[in-house]
Amino acid sequence: MTPIVEQALTLWGLDGADWSLVAARENHVYRVQADGQSYALRLHRQGLHSDAALKSELQWIAELAAKGVGAPTPVPAKDCAYLHLLDGVQVDMLDWLPGRPLGSTGGGIDHDDRTGVFQALGCEMAKLHEVSDNWTRPDDFARWSWDRTGLLGDAPLWDRFCENPTLSDEDRTLFAAFRETANSDLQQVEDQLDYGLIHADLVRENVMVQGDKLWLIDFDDAGFGFRLFDIATTLLKNLHEPDYDALQDALLDGYRSVRALDTEHLDLFIALRAVTYVGWISSRMGEDGSEIRNMRFKDTARGLLKRYLG
Repeated sequence: MTPIVEQALTLWGLDGADWSLVAARENHVYRVQADGQSYALRLHRQGLHSDAALKSELQWIAELAAKGVGAPTPVPAKDCAYLHLLDGVQVDMLDWLPGRPLGSTGGGIDHDDRTGVFQALGCEMAKLHEVSDNWTRPDDFARWSWDRTGLLGDAPLWDRFCENPTLSDEDRTLFAAFRETANSDLQQVEDQLDYGLIHADLVRENVMVQGDKLWLIDFDDAGFGFRLFDIATTLLKNLHEPDYDALQDALLDGYRSVRALDTEHLDLFIALRAVTYVGWISSRMGEDGSEIRNMRFKDTARGLLKRYLG
């Protein structure tokens, strides 16, 4: 990736800047430092998003940041373009957000005031939804959709969770039964649910804490979806925390301090979020750590599906 990084620095007028790899998940993210400023240079996973989808993401987060939501601000290259294609890799740059992650997978929540920070996160999530609803999107805006088809259709966004190759026969039966029931249940209520642009990945690693300020990063999974899906994503990753009930109450209280939210179907969306990871890992079995993650995803989903199906 070094040649691409160097080419990108030239395009952004940052030749000779110091840079280092800070994340290698869906995207490769580099911290670039020059003249006392820091930036996040993103090299996107090939084939994940179209150019149109990435340009739409950049337009959206620029609007969020301008309206006071804790989101990164896109940085234009010297030619004023926000996205470039280098050797087949989509490249863009954001300003570097301060603070530290709220926590990490397996590392717990890194904050003294756990319920306080979850209340603040609920508030920030609601602001993101509110600003997004009030924004007039460009005519060519394009992001994927976490709708019923994107979650449970024949070609869901994150692969068919029922076809995870490591499922046992018993699991496969359970997952198939949930898919059928969830599809029916969601079909009955989908027109009544709050739906719009969502972050879709507000897990601990994607929430930066700086004093009383929260910053939301990594909009890679963002798109259209049910607002309960955003809530469910955050809660799912904290199910095993000893104070989970208090964290859930705080998150919802914070959200409702900004806008209304009907949580009658929250259990459905927590279960739906759990199975998306079982589908997601299916095409990544050869990556480092995939075996452990796959087992964790299946165990979590199995318990939630059994509870949902009664």
